[in-house]
Amino acid sequence: MAEETVFRAGFASLVGRANVGKSTLLNHLVGTKIAIVSNVPQTTRHRILGVRTVETGQVAFIDTPGFHRPKHHLGEVMLERARDAADEADVLLVVIDASEGIGPGDRYVLSQVDPRKREGPVLMVLNKVDQMNKGKTLPMIQAGIEEWGCTEVVPVSAKEGLNCDRLLERILAHLPEAHRLFPEDYVTDQRERMVAAEIVREKLLQRTRQELPHAIAVAIEVFETREDGLLEIGANIIVERDSQKAIVIGKKGAMLKAIGTKARKELEARFDRKVFLKLFVKVREGWRDRITLLKDLGIHP
Repeated sequence: MAEETVFRAGFASLVGRANVGKSTLLNHLVGTKIAIVSNVPQTTRHRILGVRTVETGQVAFIDTPGFHRPKHHLGEVMLERARDAADEADVLLVVIDASEGIGPGDRYVLSQVDPRKREGPVLMVLNKVDQMNKGKTLPMIQAGIEEWGCTEVVPVSAKEGLNCDRLLERILAHLPEAHRLFPEDYVTDQRERMVAAEIVREKLLQRTRQELPHAIAVAIEVFETREDGLLEIGANIIVERDSQKAIVIGKKGAMLKAIGTKARKELEARFDRKVFLKLFVKVREGWRDRITLLKDLGIHP
């Protein structure tokens, strides 16, 4: 008589300093893009849930804003969300950019989550191992287990998909036996308006200067199907100064047009329909410290 397969289910939170590749890893583990990706630190502002269901179990991944030292109320909210996600996880994944080694920022994250004091398992995920000499991996694995008390250390490359299947197996192995937490075809809790806002913001991050992205937010004002069948989306791009507004619009509106074109194409692919996208740029001085605005943007609880 064949042995019955044990089904496991639970939550796995991804934490780490900013820009270590958590969102790229989340997208790969879930099997589809649900989190925007850029090389700008602190890209993730919201708590993002992504669910992967396989024959042996179901993992509800929680992607969090990167741990950092906040300079605005926005940063304080983001940091609080990262800590909350770490506390509610059945399995905690501490993501490290292995190509840069375990630096001060990583040590700060590890000190905040303190693997030795946690009841549940902590897996250190060494990301970007495709960008480093293999001989440097072993000392980091030893440090993760011996110095920091992590349960396991798993080297991966989220960008290349290297060893991500193995990571998924190890996460499932540490989850409790349980029934599915979500329907089998459930992928994310991100609502369509939020998805649209994040896609527009991703295109902004990809095209604006390094110092500008942190001062940008996107609010969806219109999201409706027109009589002609097109999905009409109207988005306000929020910046803090007139000079930033000029950068986003660009010479003769070229920057805004390019951003809109790229965003529209991805929105059409995501929603599987034609999209009419309208973008407006609004100046809201000091919005990152204004609780009312943060609530309107869905960032403040």
